[in-house]
This record gives sequence, C-alpha cells and structure tokens, in this order.
Amino acid sequence: MKKRDIEFRRVTYLRGPNIWTYRPVIEAWVDIGELEDFPSNTLPGLYERLTAWLPGLIEHHCGVGERGGFLERLRDGTWAGHILEHIVIELQNLAGMQTGFGKARQTSESGVYKVAVRARNEQVCRAAFDYGRALLMAAINDEAFDLSAALADLREQVDDHHLGPSTACIVDAASARRIPSIRLTSGNLVQLGYGKTLRRIWTAETDRTSAIAEGIAGDKDLTKRLLASCGVPIPEGQVVNSPAEAWEAAQDIGLPVVVKPSDANHGRGVSLDLRTQTDVEAAYDVAQGEGSEVMVERFIAGSEHRLLVVGGKVVAVAKGEEAWICGNGTSGVAELIDTQINTDPRRGLTEDFPLNKILIENDPAVVLELARQGVKPETVLEAGRRVLIQRNGNVANDVTDQLHPDVAEVVSLAARVVGLDIAGVDLVAEDISRPLDEQGGAIVEVNAGPGLLMHLKPAQGKPRPVGEAIVNHLFPGDDNGRIPIIGITGQSGTTVAARLITRLMHLAGHHVGLACRDGMFLDRRRVEKSDCANWRSQQRLLMNRSISAAVFENSGVQILAEGLAYDRCQIGIVADLDDVDAMRAFHIDSPEGLRNVLRTQVDVVLASGTAILNANEPAIAELASLCDGEVVLFCAKGPADALATHRRAGGRGVFLRDDQVVLAHGEGETELLSLTQLAQSKKGPPAAFDTSVVVAVATAWALGIDTDLIRAGLETFDLFQATPNADLRRYK
Repeated sequence: MKKRDIEFRRVTYLRGPNIWTYRPVIEAWVDIGELEDFPSNTLPGLYERLTAWLPGLIEHHCGVGERGGFLERLRDGTWAGHILEHIVIELQNLAGMQTGFGKARQTSESGVYKVAVRARNEQVCRAAFDYGRALLMAAINDEAFDLSAALADLREQVDDHHLGPSTACIVDAASARRIPSIRLTSGNLVQLGYGKTLRRIWTAETDRTSAIAEGIAGDKDLTKRLLASCGVPIPEGQVVNSPAEAWEAAQDIGLPVVVKPSDANHGRGVSLDLRTQTDVEAAYDVAQGEGSEVMVERFIAGSEHRLLVVGGKVVAVAKGEEAWICGNGTSGVAELIDTQINTDPRRGLTEDFPLNKILIENDPAVVLELARQGVKPETVLEAGRRVLIQRNGNVANDVTDQLHPDVAEVVSLAARVVGLDIAGVDLVAEDISRPLDEQGGAIVEVNAGPGLLMHLKPAQGKPRPVGEAIVNHLFPGDDNGRIPIIGITGQSGTTVAARLITRLMHLAGHHVGLACRDGMFLDRRRVEKSDCANWRSQQRLLMNRSISAAVFENSGVQILAEGLAYDRCQIGIVADLDDVDAMRAFHIDSPEGLRNVLRTQVDVVLASGTAILNANEPAIAELASLCDGEVVLFCAKGPADALATHRRAGGRGVFLRDDQVVLAHGEGETELLSLTQLAQSKKGPPAAFDTSVVVAVATAWALGIDTDLIRAGLETFDLFQATPNADLRRYK
C-alpha cells in the first residue's frame, strides 16, 4: 500500500553555531507519519532502489564509524528521518557541494524528527531537502524519480548561489587559519575577520585594491607607458582608430603584430602573429567588438604566461598552449573542434573548468584564425592536415617551479608600478626559466581581479595555494582577524551584566559594540532602541570597522532559531537555566534539554578564552568540562560546592560574601568592593543586580582589566542615566 508523504513542519536555516555543530545547517522538523511503524527493513525493495539511485551512500560511515555504515543501518532497519538525512547529504555531494555532517533526532512527539544537515549554501540545501523527500518517497512507494533532472537543477543552483571557486578558495584558506568570514551579498563579496580587523574580498580583489590602480590596469596603453618609464620590457605599440590606421601602425612597428582591445580580458578579441594587411584590418573589427579602443603591438614570439602576484610576490605561474585540430577527410572544422578539443574533460562552460570550450559562433577571433589558414567552420579537412584554432586563452599549465628569479622581480615590479596588491601579469617568453632580456620576452598586460582557477585546477602540473597566499597577505603573521567577543546567555540580570561589561571594556580602552535587549550601543551611545538580542543586530556590529570589541546578549531561543552570530568568542557566559518555558515550542521541555542548548555558548569559547559559569546551578557548572579555554565560576546566591572544588584545583572564581564581591584564585581571596557602595545600588538597583555585578566582575577579571579600574567603573555606573527614557519597570 502506498505510504503517505513525509511532511516538513518547519525548515530553519541556522546561520551560526547551534546545538548541532559550529557550522550553518538546515534543520527540518520532519513528520514521517505512518512510517514511524515501518523501519527500512520492513519496506520491500527500499534498500535496492536507494543504492541503485545513490551508490555513493556506501561512503557514509554513519554511527557505525566505517565505510558502509549507513547501508548496514539501512539493511538492519532505520527510520525515514535518518534516511532522509543521508539522502540530502548525498544529493549535495553529487551536485558538487561536498557535505559530510548530518544528524537526525527523534522529538518527544511520536513520528516527528529533527533532521539537520550542513548547509554550505542555504538555497541549495533547502532544495536538496525537497528533492530528498521526493526521492525517498519514490523509493518507498516503488515509483519513478528523475534523478538526473534533480541533480541538474541542484548543480545550476550551486552555480547561481554558491561562492565562485576563486572566492571560495580564499574563504577556505581563511577558515583553515580560523579567520572568521561573513558573506555580505548573494555574490562574491565576503568579509574576513570582525570589527576593526576586518578585510573584504571580491573574488581576487581586496579592500586594498586601489580603484586608481584598477583603472590604470583597464587602460592597456596607459599601463604600457607607465611600465616602460620604469624599465619594464613591453612590446612597442599604439592605439588606432580605424582598420587603415591599424595597418599603418603595423608597418611602422614592423610585422608580425598583435591587434587587441585596449581593455582586453581573458584573451577575448586578441589576434596574434598578424603578417598581412587583410589580417590586420580584419583583426581590428574583431578587437573593436570587444573593447573601447584598439591597440596594435609588436608580436613577441613565445608562449603566453599568466603570473599571479600577491603582495609584491609571484605565487603562481601558468603557461598557455595552442589548440589544434587534425583533419580526418570526413568531418568539418566545427565538428573536429567539438570532437578533438571540446571533449577534453578540462574544458567546460563554467568556472569549475580550467579551460573554456571553444564555441565558434561566439568567438570571431577563431573565425579569423581559420580564415588566415584558408578554411571556414564548415570546411572538411583532408586527413592529416593540422589547423591552428586558438593561439591564446589556454593558459592552464602550471610552471611555477620553472620561474627564473629575474623574471619574478620584473613581474613584481610591474604590479607595483600599476599599484595592484593582487595582479595577473601576462608575459610572453620562449622560456620562463631564463631572463627576459636574453630572449626578447615582454610583459603584455597587467590585470586587476585575476582569475585563480588556472592555478587551483591546472590542466597540467600541481595546484598552487593561491588562496592561502591572499589570506596571508591580508592577515600577516599571527593576525587572526578577531576582536574580543563576549557572549552572555541566560535571562536573570544578563542585560544589565552586558551593560556593565561594556562599560568596563570601554574604560579599558576599547571601542565597544553592544547588542542586547536594551538596544544597540556603540560605546555609551545608544544607536538603536529596539530589542537587539538577535542574530542580525549582532552581525551588524561585527561588520562595523569602528569597534575593537563586542558584547552580545543571547538566549536559548536565538541559538535554536538562528544560531550564534559569531563563530568563536573570547568570553562565553552562561548565567542561568531560566529559559525553559520559552524552549517548549522547540521540543525542549526539560532543564537537561535547555542545558544542551546553552552549552553552545561554551562550545564556541576559544582556547585562549574563558567560560564564565554559574556555580549555583550544578548543571551549568558541569559545562566546565566542555570548555576549550579557562573556566571562572561565579556565585551570587550563597556558597556552592562546585566553586569550592574548582578553587581546590587552583581555579578562579567570583562570589558574594554578605555584600562584598570577592575574587578568589585557588585558596587566595581579595575583597573588591561592597555592593552598597555602588551608585546604582543607592539609586535603586534593578532585579538580580547582584548577579549582574558578579558576572561583570568575573568577565573583566578574565579579560585582564585592572581591578582598580573595575572598581571605579562599577562605583560610577548609572544604568538609567546611560539609557535616557528607559522603562524602569523591566528591571524590577
């Protein structure tokens, strides 16, 4: 009997660290209905149909921990929610977006599962869930499913929505160095780092790429004049305005010549080795169709090379090759191009291929090259006759290890003369391993925003770590693109604690951004009055170059509904477990369940950071074992066994003794101040003010702020004066 479709009750994109993983995921609440009574081993043919459609499932280790682990579970009996998880992972893998993480957990409601899968791109992962459900139901009900069409659509969505390969390699290199990133648009504009340390990239351009330098690089004639003035070898040439002028210039320069657009890019409209008036004048028309002006240059014998310069250093070199066909006596030129050149697996129409397919109808330069050899696209070539199809545009063979130091120095100089921090320098030479002056080689172009794919996926030779080079250029040495981030999670007194922490950090010399329930603040200035304890407000602060530190108030709801706005933090605070009622809508209905949510705040503490935990709540104090960094415990409601144990082990803590705030390190104690001395206490403290003070002191102490400064900051703090027109009732 046909089974009812699986229902998606809720599909949520968790953009940051969450209860599942540090990375973004799509979390789907999946109602499998009657399939709760039908594990996979009770559904005839399901195993066979799934493995026929998705043979890659054998690589899924699942909980078994070895190859074939998931298929073992599928054979022995598992439920539809778990199966859907693995189908969604495999569909993304087949679409070219490698994904390995997924989890499926049953909720307290029978037949309803939470299924989470790593989402490198939200749109692609959402689509994979939809196709995954359809595929699973087709396999269960023994119905047809067009897997090819589904994968074609997913691959198209990857092309449309995911980062391009050049940008992705830079972001991946940043991630390898634990430098955070934020995608700023649906395109390739990405921020690396937070706050005052941030840098922005747009493919292979950075916020250090001068607009003037980019303009110079786009004007090939100006570029040549600047290079020549600095002694960089260039081919003689000039701008022309008509076919007749082009031929006249060619005669003055001396044949053979090159005709190209003045703002040429990727070899489009470039014609090489021109020796006759007919060819030169025809090449003028081709070049004019691609650019604003046309240039005629002396032809340099040799191979085309593209050298990538990053921060003044050559980091990769690719060499070009000519594209030829050979006649067979029966096929036309166009057909031979398709069968002998375009079938090369290195060629394609997207950025994933190091070489482009040659499409005659879109490339008048190819038609011109054929005409120079007396053939047309429809010409049938006699057997054995070789015809040159393309002289340039095939730069994809890595020769970095052959580069001569003198050539590297000249190329680096060319990038510096133009003013580009990242440049693609086109050079023609017979042998890249010899100095240019020995062989008459020359630099023919300097380009801004160079493509990186030829270096990442060369047609021949080894890939080069160009993304790593760009990241090291933007973040030299130990610079990790981070600012101190303090995340505070809980309900009781957390808003006031966040305000106090911000005050103390400001006094310590930081420009602090704060997003909390009271609004958004830059230092002491409130710039937004609405509740800003949410992902979007916090991301806005991380994109603000003026801040050197950030304080964020979080809640369990935010972690469950959005994820944290930051990947890691310097200080992670868990104040209480008072958020249970708000969690019930997320199938979290116990203190233990809430503890597992709030542990996310501890999971993201850096190894160099500190977790600030409430020792009066045993479930919170137990989170200490999950922290990669130091742990400081606090008590605001009398002594706690957890703090005593922590101190005996040499740990730090902050607690109240009567009204005195006490700093404890091992067996040593220091009384910091009396709560009754604080200006805020004298004016009428807000609810849970004692907790707020203790949390703020513990945080400032963990940050290394001087105790005298902590004392002075607390004694002069006035919550309501700092927040004009505040609703005092919310603090009672």
